[in-house]
Amino acid sequence: MVGEIQPLHDIGNMLYNISTTSFTKAKKRWRRAYLTIYISNTFAKNLISNTLQASKFNSTYLEIEIIPQIIVPPKVSIDIKDQVSDHHHFYGVDQTQLISIVQNRDLEMLHKCDGVKGLAKTLDTDLENGIDGHDLNERTTVFGSNTYEKPAPKGLFYFVAEAFKDVTILILMGCAVLSLVFGIKEDGIKDGWYEGGSILLAVFLVIVVSAVSNFRQEKQFDNLSKISSNIKIDVVREGRRQKISIFDLVVGDVVVLNVGDQIPADGLFIDGHSLLVDESSMTGESEQIEVNAISNPFLLSGAKVADGHCRMLVLSVGMNTTWGKMMSSITGDNNEQTPLQSRLNKLTSSIGKVGLAVAFLVLTVMLIRYFTGNTEDENGNREYNGKRTSVNEILDSVTGIFSAAVTIVVVAIPEGLPLAVTLTLAYSMKRMMGDQAMVRKLSACETMGSATVICTDKTGTLTMNQMTVTKFWLGLKYMESHSSSAISQQVLELLHEAVGFNTTGTVFKPSSRSVHEYSGSPTEKAILSWAVEDLVMYMERLKQSSTVLHVETFNSKKKRSGVSIRRQTDNTIHVHWKGAAEMVLAMCSQYYNSEGSKMIIDNDSRKQLENIIEGMAASSLRCIAFAHKKVVEDTDHQTLTEDGLTLLGIVGLKDPCRPGSKKAIETCRFAGVQVKMITGDNVFTAKAIATECGILEAGQEVCDEEVVEGVQFRNFTDEERMQKVDKIRVMARSSPFDKLLMVKCLKQKGHVVAVTGDGTNDAPALKEADIGLSMGIQGTEVAKQSSDIVILDDDIASISTVLMWGRCVYNNIQKFIQFQLTVNVAALVINFVAAVTSGDVPLTAVQLLWVNLIMDTLGALALATEKPTKELLDKPPVGRFEPLITNIMWRNLLAQATFQITVLLTFQFKGKVIFNVDERVKNTIIFNTFVLCQVFNEFNSRKLEKRNIFKGIHKNRLFIGIIGTTIILQIVMVEFLKNFADTERLNGVQWGICVGIAALSWPIGWFMKLIPVPDKPFLSYIKC
Repeated sequence: MVGEIQPLHDIGNMLYNISTTSFTKAKKRWRRAYLTIYISNTFAKNLISNTLQASKFNSTYLEIEIIPQIIVPPKVSIDIKDQVSDHHHFYGVDQTQLISIVQNRDLEMLHKCDGVKGLAKTLDTDLENGIDGHDLNERTTVFGSNTYEKPAPKGLFYFVAEAFKDVTILILMGCAVLSLVFGIKEDGIKDGWYEGGSILLAVFLVIVVSAVSNFRQEKQFDNLSKISSNIKIDVVREGRRQKISIFDLVVGDVVVLNVGDQIPADGLFIDGHSLLVDESSMTGESEQIEVNAISNPFLLSGAKVADGHCRMLVLSVGMNTTWGKMMSSITGDNNEQTPLQSRLNKLTSSIGKVGLAVAFLVLTVMLIRYFTGNTEDENGNREYNGKRTSVNEILDSVTGIFSAAVTIVVVAIPEGLPLAVTLTLAYSMKRMMGDQAMVRKLSACETMGSATVICTDKTGTLTMNQMTVTKFWLGLKYMESHSSSAISQQVLELLHEAVGFNTTGTVFKPSSRSVHEYSGSPTEKAILSWAVEDLVMYMERLKQSSTVLHVETFNSKKKRSGVSIRRQTDNTIHVHWKGAAEMVLAMCSQYYNSEGSKMIIDNDSRKQLENIIEGMAASSLRCIAFAHKKVVEDTDHQTLTEDGLTLLGIVGLKDPCRPGSKKAIETCRFAGVQVKMITGDNVFTAKAIATECGILEAGQEVCDEEVVEGVQFRNFTDEERMQKVDKIRVMARSSPFDKLLMVKCLKQKGHVVAVTGDGTNDAPALKEADIGLSMGIQGTEVAKQSSDIVILDDDIASISTVLMWGRCVYNNIQKFIQFQLTVNVAALVINFVAAVTSGDVPLTAVQLLWVNLIMDTLGALALATEKPTKELLDKPPVGRFEPLITNIMWRNLLAQATFQITVLLTFQFKGKVIFNVDERVKNTIIFNTFVLCQVFNEFNSRKLEKRNIFKGIHKNRLFIGIIGTTIILQIVMVEFLKNFADTERLNGVQWGICVGIAALSWPIGWFMKLIPVPDKPFLSYIKC
């Protein structure tokens, strides 16, 4: 390209920059040498121009080949290497001009640069074969990489600060401050700081644990984001079409774009057909824009291909694109709250309010008891004696009462619930990634557990998406493999044209000895392979024989694609159609036989051809037909003729079922989840595949209501659709609109619907569904961005695994809720009853915070990370509106809480007599028994319904480790932290009693699970 260089007076600046910049001596020498040559050329050209008296040479700019610029746009790092001559052709490129051509849609500037061909020449790009691939590093150095500058990730201290904003934390800190003030007032600074200081330390530990957990989750989301943004794109390099990472794209690359692709960089349209682009992500305008070589050849990064296909020349990448600048300003915050998190926050808030109410009640009762003279000190004397009691004594007593009330609040707030949700979601997301499912939206983890219907595609999900042509019919004659010699030359040429021009795939043969490489969709690759190997088609020779005039790309509604070409030999125009066999056949009035003669399609022959199609479809083959028509010169090339065609042939493509699809569908059905297949194939192929995969029972007669076509479903009345939608198992010849319609009907019927999709047109159904599942291999970027979960291997078996994980997430959180509420209810009742009756509490604020910390944090980690088991699929799906705390949980929770309350209140009132110990030891026994009860109850919480609570425990080393850690920490708390925890050392007998009493929770839990519970939620009786 020819462009402008800097004014002559800027040479001084260039020299100054070299002298002041911290280059190595070698680099400085090269730069000085380069500038010497540069200045010499400048004066030489001036001298020559003056000698020739060139007109209009008054400008301070020289028209010569562009040299390296000192001032460059962001991200363009121009560094003159030691071997300048090797890179000189790229340093002549004005990067600013390249950027502005596309971003400003500057046709005038594009024409000045000799259009796409001129820019390709400047960028050393062959428009047919792409770049040579040997100068990728150089291109990246000069033009930048296709990456975005993202804001710095949030550090740990950010999450610590966020934790301080939590209302629960603020209440606890307020309680700590009050306890600190009252403690110092009551016992002096030497001993009075223990309780308040201990609460502050416990709160700090809660904050650190929460912050670390959120920080790790943020890092996990960041890693997932990197994986999801690493899009694979098709480029042409060294004449070969290949897939590369979007991050490896460079300026000068030739990119192949198809429907559903995201445009990976700013560039120009080279060639293509019927290209419509959706730029709503950039402009906000929903109207699709037509892109062509003449009036609008500009392609902007971030836009989506809505229709058609093309090849694109990349002009700018990364931060030099508008999309790059926009993406770099997006922080990527994940503030999404899942439905379960919202419900748990409400539950936590409600429990907190109950705690505050109880604390206020305790405060009121204890103050009344004190001021009415109903409380006694340790010596049995009345604490309040009217005017005879000093102000200091009154303040000390009131301080103790406030401390008891504060303790109630500390007990009541279950701060472990939000942490449990965070842990289980983060854990499940990580594990699901290993099971070939990438979660894009957290809520999908939970919702998948409630799914009642899965609407799945056929191709690639139930089948392997590895197409091969197994049958070929030429007219009414079945042709064996490698039978091209038996076909007339005329028909063979037409078949070559039908396959070679009407395709979005490509054929590449690196050398004469190596095998052919095919690219495109599996269907396109299978047909191209068949044409090359069976029909001896030479793609390169074919492309040179004719010129493409117009293309109609494949349409999911019409189920066909077409092309018109002009032959070079005789200048005749031919139209070729390819698509669903029965639809193409309906457009034909004649067919070719193997001798090349045209035969009329009468009723008998049409019936025979239809039987051929049905027979192949019944063998689970996808049937594709080819049709042709020679048209006259004055025909409008922008619309292809669709009638009076001649049938060229019909091929049957085999796509074998995935080995695990039948088992996966059985698993889903056993779990109470219906599986419906929605496919674009004809009804016979659909039935065959559905039977092979187990959606339809083999050997049983299929009723009409179980298998329908999209057009039937579409034409039902609303009442008929709602009546029949549950019975439908297979919908054939369906459009994306039919899929969307089915999802809406199922949701209206109360189902929780999961939908798979891979195409751009599937986006509405994926968004409408409760869980959108896109395909990682065959899925377009539009489909992936509309989905909640990406199935990385496109396998139905992975979908059943996701279903199991969804139920596991819900089940793990329920386990922890049961465990947490048992702790909170027992502690709340014990302290409340003790405070009201005796004016004292057995469990101090520090002890209860310790319980909350080790039970909430470690308990959440133990129960929230249980792996899914097949037992989860024994039950029907969790209803959309089913209560979070089920009757089974209420039964288990109340039984354990009642046991703990009964034992510990007995110890509170009779403990000194039973154990013959003083008050401090009695309170330590109560505290120790309470903690050990939670340890044993943690085992009970592993199984909400099953009586064998130890099943599979050897596989969960984390659980065993946490139980061991909890016991060790409790021993340290009781035996070594007397002042901190307000405890006394216990002897062996006392420890044995504590362990023996706590162990009774196991048989109690076993017997309670024998008691049946009603299906109707417990709380609904209260509402009635």
